[in-house]
Amino acid sequence: MLQRAMTFAGALAALATLSSSGFAQDTAQVRAATIIHAGRLLADASTGRILTEQSILVGADGNIIAIQPGYVTQDGVPVVDQRNRFVLPGLIDSHVHLTSELGTDQIIEEVTLTASDAALRGAENARITLMAGFTTVADLGANNDAIFALRRAIAERRVPGPRIIAAGSAVTPDGGHADANGFAPDVLNVLRSPSACSGADACRRAVRRQIQAGADIIKITATGGVLSNTAAGVNQQFSDEEMQAIVEAAHAMGRRVTAHAHGAGGINAALRAGVDSIEHGSYTDAESLRLFRQHHAYLIPTILAGVTVEELADRGGVLTPNQAAKAREVGTRMRQSILNARRAGVRVAFGTDSGVSQHGINAREFQFLVEGGYTPMQAIAIATVNAADHLQLNTVAGRIAPGMAADIIGVDGDPTQDVTTLMNVPFVMARGTIAKND
Repeated sequence: MLQRAMTFAGALAALATLSSSGFAQDTAQVRAATIIHAGRLLADASTGRILTEQSILVGADGNIIAIQPGYVTQDGVPVVDQRNRFVLPGLIDSHVHLTSELGTDQIIEEVTLTASDAALRGAENARITLMAGFTTVADLGANNDAIFALRRAIAERRVPGPRIIAAGSAVTPDGGHADANGFAPDVLNVLRSPSACSGADACRRAVRRQIQAGADIIKITATGGVLSNTAAGVNQQFSDEEMQAIVEAAHAMGRRVTAHAHGAGGINAALRAGVDSIEHGSYTDAESLRLFRQHHAYLIPTILAGVTVEELADRGGVLTPNQAAKAREVGTRMRQSILNARRAGVRVAFGTDSGVSQHGINAREFQFLVEGGYTPMQAIAIATVNAADHLQLNTVAGRIAPGMAADIIGVDGDPTQDVTTLMNVPFVMARGTIAKND
């Protein structure tokens, strides 16, 4: 009796193991809402394993039920034919600004557009981003009302777009990078950021109020920035004490902190304060790389943004003189930063700062990652499993596996050999709904 019980227990354990992998479930017992036939499938870029002739079973709740070998069917269940395509998880951009896009009218629009205008433009840009194969984004700096309303509308499937992790208004020093700059004093008083602060206590309050307003993540501007219309440089702007207070307040309320940071001093101070990630990281030095590894922090390099502002500075007509001077200084540094990060083994997550660059060309960042020494497979991992880990979405996005959201894309060609394939994504499914199938 004991031996039979042990045999039965072992069989149950084996069945559980197989079922959890998704490859051994009996399709007759698992009813799908949609079945995708994938000619080639990269379910998890961290493994690099490519399967052929697979069926992805998607449930009515928008989650993946199982992955089955072969092209299976179920009576009455629609089949999405991707047999001639390479199928992989939906891409994740960890740094976008959906409600805006840099252009010749940037200054006048700051005083003529409303939050409602921003939300509607954000809806347009969200659709464009989704069509480009990005099924999740982190929006790091926007009017609270506009971006939180857009996040809600997409979650409720009222408008098409990627899943949004939203920071809302960035926490910034008074007069700092994300505050109003370059306007007459009476205009500045109207446009100044609601999350601007000076002193540790005021900055704790700004963080708490931003979380109260609905922020999923706290974005801070640890240093000056290229696009603030002031000649204040790109070095540290928050004090060490202020950044420590911000991180303590955010972590106490269950929010991660990501820091816009260019200058090495600001990068290092932010990392010592305990931020979870650095955006841009243009002037990383040896101490920066050591602190990244020590704190297990992520770098989001946004090389596309650096290239874009360099191009705009040379072209003229968009950037102010203050912005252009900083763009020429910072742009080339971003490409060197990613080389240093790769060599040092720093964790990297995909981000573009789209809104600085044109929305919809996010995948151009893959080319810069490969130029920085990453293999195409590593670059895909940076935009899927790494970005999901960075945004704490490991159980939701970044892989094609049972229980995960059905965020799935299909491309022609093989992106593990040529990442430019990802610049044209003909098939997009987001949370189980087909958004595009050319």
